[in-house]
Amino acid sequence: MTKELSLFIDNIRTLANEKGISSITLERLYENPDFSNELLAKHFKNDEILVKHILASERNKFEIIFVDHDFDGYYDAIDILFTVSKEMAAKFYNLSPSVTYSYKEQYPKIYENHLKKRIDFIFGKIQVNLHKGISEGMYRDDVSIELVARRYISRLLDLHDPENFPPEDFSFTTLFMQMFDSFVKSIATEKGIKYYNEKRKTIKF
Repeated sequence: MTKELSLFIDNIRTLANEKGISSITLERLYENPDFSNELLAKHFKNDEILVKHILASERNKFEIIFVDHDFDGYYDAIDILFTVSKEMAAKFYNLSPSVTYSYKEQYPKIYENHLKKRIDFIFGKIQVNLHKGISEGMYRDDVSIELVARRYISRLLDLHDPENFPPEDFSFTTLFMQMFDSFVKSIATEKGIKYYNEKRKTIKF
């Protein structure tokens, strides 16, 4: 995705955050004086292509958080989860599927493909983190890595489902931290829990 297209998608996404997904159909965007008809015609031949780009941008912003923080370097497993979680909370409006959730009904094949890519990415990263935490003595060595990774994904997807947790009624940060707290404590060793509790006191979300 070019820089021009990325910035253009960011502006479209901002409008969706403010006005809802119905405001960013091609027809509505062409009527909106804030958006260049020339750029719309250049990048999007139809609504399906627009939707694919919006979802790709959503995935990319999510994945950059993990890429920017070294999963295999100097941070320990719990530090990595804290850092990534803090970034996710801070950038929630650009990451959250709650804005694009209606695409699940409108464009089921496109949305299903998007969700599969997102899940596969998270699954791989959580597996790396679990292996790292076990090797460091932060996580128990008797946990099923695949089962725990899938449970984490399931909980994360539940949080992003606006039917379960309407964004106007629930703070994503509060919900996420409750899930995060439960997740870490369910797999951590005594050493890991002690470190987690100490670290938690120093982190502000």
